[in-house]
Amino acid sequence: MSIPLILASKSKSRRDVLYSAGICPTIRVSHVDEPAALEAAAREEGVTVDDLSIKQRVMILAVAKAEAVHRAYRDVADTAAAATGDRVIAYPLKAKEIKDSEREAAVEDLRKAAAGKPIDYSKAEIATTRDFSGIDMPTVTEPIDTAIAGQPGLTEATVGPLILGCDSMFLLDGECYGKPHSEAVARERLKRMSGATGELWTGHCLIDFATGRTVRGASHAKVHFGEFTDADIERYIATGEPLEVAGSFTLEGFGGAFIDSIEGDPHGIIGLSLPLARHLAGELGITWTDLWNVGRGELEPESKASGNQHAGILPPVENVHQPGDGWVDCACGRKHWGANGASGILLARRDPVSGKVTHVVMQHRAAWSAEGGTWGIPGGATADGESPIEGALRESYEEANITPEDIEVVGSYCEDHGPWAYTTVFAFEKPGHTVEPKANDDESMEICWVPIDDVPNRKLLTAMKTDWPRFAARLDELACAGHR
Repeated sequence: MSIPLILASKSKSRRDVLYSAGICPTIRVSHVDEPAALEAAAREEGVTVDDLSIKQRVMILAVAKAEAVHRAYRDVADTAAAATGDRVIAYPLKAKEIKDSEREAAVEDLRKAAAGKPIDYSKAEIATTRDFSGIDMPTVTEPIDTAIAGQPGLTEATVGPLILGCDSMFLLDGECYGKPHSEAVARERLKRMSGATGELWTGHCLIDFATGRTVRGASHAKVHFGEFTDADIERYIATGEPLEVAGSFTLEGFGGAFIDSIEGDPHGIIGLSLPLARHLAGELGITWTDLWNVGRGELEPESKASGNQHAGILPPVENVHQPGDGWVDCACGRKHWGANGASGILLARRDPVSGKVTHVVMQHRAAWSAEGGTWGIPGGATADGESPIEGALRESYEEANITPEDIEVVGSYCEDHGPWAYTTVFAFEKPGHTVEPKANDDESMEICWVPIDDVPNRKLLTAMKTDWPRFAARLDELACAGHR
């Protein structure tokens, strides 16, 4: 199995450079305050930010981004490793009520439904989990730490995942340029760049999560620009491309035609130097080809919102394929999201005096997602190299700001269909800690604390509607056990 790579950047260009080189990374945004990071580093050196060289600046920010994501994954791994309680595994397709003929018919219906036409996954029945209400499902119960020890994950890995942080800046006439962020700034810079030569610097920091070892380095290349007119500049600005890229230009986009020549690594200009990244991996004792997880000419799998355009529901353009993404044709006759399965966090708040559950965090799902507009819990596909609990903790932080260091995992429930499974992770806020949920990305219309008695009154995701009575009972049981 390949070693997972986590890219500490939301840059689609950096992601695409890796993907074209055979590596599909997990995307984890660092949320680093870049000006604050530079100011802190300058203070430590006893200088001002202006005194820092461009190489120092890109290295400071690359390290800050990689370290921020490393800390976030460390919090996920630590919370998962400290999990207590039991894991209950339910096997609905092994229930006596589900006959072999029904399973075969369901799979045949799946084939027919998917044949030759786009599927609107936001509302198609084929993307809706089957309602197993009234089914006496066989179950197995085991200590959750036994499950953790037997599953691949961050805490069990001896190498990786690797965390890569990058930052780019452009140097022209002795002045450092980051992203312009506004049309006025971009216009001024592009006028200076016409017919000129500058340098694009990119800092890289690579951390091996398993060992904590860190290596770093910077790439740079000279960029010779052609002449461009005021009209060229205005039309280029109108594309929006130069506003959010270092130096106000791109090699692989609209701006590429205005670059006459390059001296150095072209990938570094895009934002990630492949030769340097390979050398850094080698310093960690890792062979670059061990990171390959995409075959040559391999097409990306169907997206989470595939077919929604056909229905007039547009998913966010920023969404990109990540390891573990993909629709699974399940033995239950439906399609489920998550090539490695999926998981989510059911986080509950307890009354500090009685210990009873008062609220749970719920997600109002975006219209473009499967069963869009319904209420469920934050979660998503399990990425390569992580366990279901780790995946749930990562996804719930990314989607809902459920900070793993502020919660304790007290049990889980896994509905196992054979080729696919969903794990609901039960958790409470730690005593003295407070979680402030919010929608961190475009997969939610709303994330909020919902009174426990109000949950059945919401329009629930099919699986949540089916499972809620047993989930509510288990939360009560766990709360009582923890309050004794």
